[in-house]
Amino acid sequence: MEPGGAVEISVEPDCLADATCRWVWDLTGQRWLAEGSEVVLAGLRVLLILVLAFVVRWVAHRAITRMVRRAATPHVPMLLKPLPERLRSSVQQSTGVNPERRQQRAEAIGSVLRSSATAVIFTVAVLLILSELKINLAPLLAGAGIAGVALGFGAQNLVKDVLAGLFILLEDQYGVGDVVDLGEAAGVVVAIGLRVTTLRDVRGVIWHVPNGEVRRVANRSHTPAGVVVDIPIGFVPVNEAVEALRRGAQRLADDPQFSEDLVEPPELLGVETVTVEGAVYRTIVMSTAESQWRVGRALRRYQTEALAEAGLADQILAARVYPRETRPPQG
Repeated sequence: MEPGGAVEISVEPDCLADATCRWVWDLTGQRWLAEGSEVVLAGLRVLLILVLAFVVRWVAHRAITRMVRRAATPHVPMLLKPLPERLRSSVQQSTGVNPERRQQRAEAIGSVLRSSATAVIFTVAVLLILSELKINLAPLLAGAGIAGVALGFGAQNLVKDVLAGLFILLEDQYGVGDVVDLGEAAGVVVAIGLRVTTLRDVRGVIWHVPNGEVRRVANRSHTPAGVVVDIPIGFVPVNEAVEALRRGAQRLADDPQFSEDLVEPPELLGVETVTVEGAVYRTIVMSTAESQWRVGRALRRYQTEALAEAGLADQILAARVYPRETRPPQG
């Protein structure tokens, strides 16, 4: 009872039809608290949504990080297992399928997965928060749909490049340091992004190839490279020339500076072609993709030196300078 004998009359709030409002009114008897209960609860629900979003994001990132760590070990999940893992061990060692390569690839895939998970989780959280704030989502979703369609038509090449880059990483079609032929450009892979692949060819030119434009991939680093060397031997005795070429090939196999470059020793195949200038003898050697050119140059040098030491170089040169019909008589 107030001073003067007036009785305080408690006016019921207008929101008693709401269960929350009635529960707060019955509990406290305070009109202002009952009428503001919906706002308080909405704020608590928004806070709960944010907390759950951060928790789910932390769990998702932790799971992706664990998957990335597993992918960096020899026991790789089938989704992340690269194709070169099926090769024999000698080829794996010669082509660079090593823990560093596996770690780089796994980290790239993990970064994409973490970014995608964050975007999805917080997009859903924002939509839930807007719903709690009594904002009509239908116009927003309709506008977003129209914007998405417009973006899809306008940036379809970008979307194609990104999807192609993601599958290149997942399937491990090639990696940094691989020697590849992408059709329009060929060379050593310098960098791989979700949108473009950067190559450096033998002349040092840098090529930026959109991933969506890659129709085929020839990866020379997943298997040994075959170096073919054709040496013209003219019309000299074949047995003597073969013996000299064999000595030159053996010098390459015995050279310690090429011990890590050779996958298999040189093999003499035989006479490949016969022209008016004489026979052409072929030798093949299997090397790593990165060293195929230096191995080819060394094999040519050793075999040329062996022919000169055997006294056959002058005869071969004479066969090329003078056709057989006009060659001056020997002696």
